[in-house]
Amino acid sequence: MTPTPLDKLVELLDLEHIEENIFRGRQPHESLQRVFGGQVAGQALVAAGRTVPQDRPVHSLHAYFLRPGDPSIPIVYEVDRIRDGRSFTTRRVVGIQHGKAIFNLSASFQLVEQGFDHSVAMPDVPRPEGLETLQKRMEPYNAEMGGWYARPRPIDVRYVGDPPRIAKDKAARDSRSRVWMRADGTLPDDPLLHVCAVTFASDMTLLDSTLMAHGRAWGTGDVVGASLDHAMWFHRPFRADEWWLYDQESPWTGAGRGLARGHIFTGDGQLAVSVVQEGLIRPPR
Repeated sequence: MTPTPLDKLVELLDLEHIEENIFRGRQPHESLQRVFGGQVAGQALVAAGRTVPQDRPVHSLHAYFLRPGDPSIPIVYEVDRIRDGRSFTTRRVVGIQHGKAIFNLSASFQLVEQGFDHSVAMPDVPRPEGLETLQKRMEPYNAEMGGWYARPRPIDVRYVGDPPRIAKDKAARDSRSRVWMRADGTLPDDPLLHVCAVTFASDMTLLDSTLMAHGRAWGTGDVVGASLDHAMWFHRPFRADEWWLYDQESPWTGAGRGLARGHIFTGDGQLAVSVVQEGLIRPPR
């Protein structure tokens, strides 16, 4: 049976354990100029999580993208077991290629406990079942970006509004972008895998809002961009293979950078994850 894109993502997140605290992540068989940031973040979180007891789920991560990743060779992840406390466990992970660090992640894990509870409300938006897939909406642009819009992908992405490329053609400007997502298939029940799948997907659209505020879009030749750093806070358990809403906005751009933040809600309206990312956003030189 031919593996699906989701099968390939699960395989991508299943790291090889080389030695104590050392893991190796494979690369997808794709023609890419550099490694996708969400892949590196997801793999690094897998490496960290495999050194932590299962009763301590991750509650936050902070990551820096240091160098472009080489998609032609594996990435080695070295885990530093910084602290194992009574309630919290801290890990640092460095992704290495060609003898140099390309990525740095700090992750914190917490023993499950109860506490005060409140959160922002999920915005009132159309349900994903009535929205077209990204591939369907982007059919008129399939010839662009080497067919990137048409290719199969492990995450089902459905924009509530217009994707950046369509918004650019409409001369629309908005610093907010809302997207429904879910893994396109059924994942195993491993909670760490679901967290890492959402970490992978969280880098796919978050910088959209920084571009849309200025009438720009990826792949059109009028903007150069890359992820610089990425932070996530995980508030409650969730399944990545069930619909979740990614509510994203950009409060600021400037100095060749753009800041974006997002709230991820479960399908029943519970805030599950908060995300902040800064990216390189500049006109071509």
